[in-house]
Amino acid sequence: MHAYQSEPAALDAEIRAVIEAWHRRGETLDDATFDDLALRLFSYQLRCNEPYRRYCERLGVTAPQSWEQIPAVPAAAFKEAVLTTFDPRDAALVFETSGTTRGESGRHYMETSALYDAALLAGFDRFVLSGGARLRYFNFVPNPAERPHSSLGYMMARVAQLRGEERTGWYLRGDELLTDAFETDIRAAIGAGRQVCIAATAFALVHLLDFMKERAVRFALPRGSCILQTGGFKGRVRAVERGELYARTTAGFGTDAIVSEYGMTELTSQYYAWAAKPYAGPPWLRTRVVGPERTTLARGRLGALLHVDLANRSSCLAIQTEDLGAQSGDGLILAGRGREAAPRGCSLDAEELRRAAAKSGGPQASPALARATAPT
Repeated sequence: MHAYQSEPAALDAEIRAVIEAWHRRGETLDDATFDDLALRLFSYQLRCNEPYRRYCERLGVTAPQSWEQIPAVPAAAFKEAVLTTFDPRDAALVFETSGTTRGESGRHYMETSALYDAALLAGFDRFVLSGGARLRYFNFVPNPAERPHSSLGYMMARVAQLRGEERTGWYLRGDELLTDAFETDIRAAIGAGRQVCIAATAFALVHLLDFMKERAVRFALPRGSCILQTGGFKGRVRAVERGELYARTTAGFGTDAIVSEYGMTELTSQYYAWAAKPYAGPPWLRTRVVGPERTTLARGRLGALLHVDLANRSSCLAIQTEDLGAQSGDGLILAGRGREAAPRGCSLDAEELRRAAAKSGGPQASPALARATAPT
């Protein structure tokens, strides 16, 4: 096996071992172990991801001493460059962003599906499911049969396939909610006493609750069921405060078992929070709350979120977001999204990445290749 082939395979095996140790036995990572693996991943990405290497060189950071010093690419950079450690034509998974910035979509290429699936199931089992429950999934998220490059659709399809019970329902077609079909199916599941999980974006959940109000209907979900709210409103005209949304959801479905998922197309791993509690994540995912110069802020201070995800082996492990939040003693508190709060230099960073990709040549800089994946 060539060195290029053996190194990513060895890194994947090491990361999967970390995931499995937490998934099966609850083992976490101490700071030294996280640092060691993060820095080795950075070294690998610096050598194999040409646009990222040029970006780090322009920042003057090519030898960080800890995970907190690893240069983070802004999430918007995935719209500007193909950020991979491999030929993206060989990608096993291609996920596309929603394209809310100037109508453009970014793409996250993954060399294999193994790391994504392992991270997904580990987090879902430990944070959402209880005692290996088999739920029937009712999804108000993109159907992968219609939008094969939706990370959220892929996520819920894999969960339903590997952790589901009998049938899986998809009730979102474009921006249209298939509410009549949902009402028929949810009544059948309740009548049969089936435990269910209703997975919906915040925007879809609001409109589902509006439909229920108009029909003057409420449902009493069987004990052990839950509501999974994933994603925010992301530029939508109408937004609802979290507390109000949860109160309406509890009243409409007869349960306060509401779990919120926080993830990004640019990440492999996810955070989860039950009810109004802070978000918790797996041990291979760490987040810094940073100020304008990307310096880490004290616990309790509001800032932009910068994620380091060890499962992002084949792209970039450090991602700067426009999401706002703070660290608490119990986890991560989200405070919405604010472009004006993004650290200075993020727009320039994205432009520099675009230039780096153009200079690097080869398949990573090919406009034709960037257009090869059809938009969602």
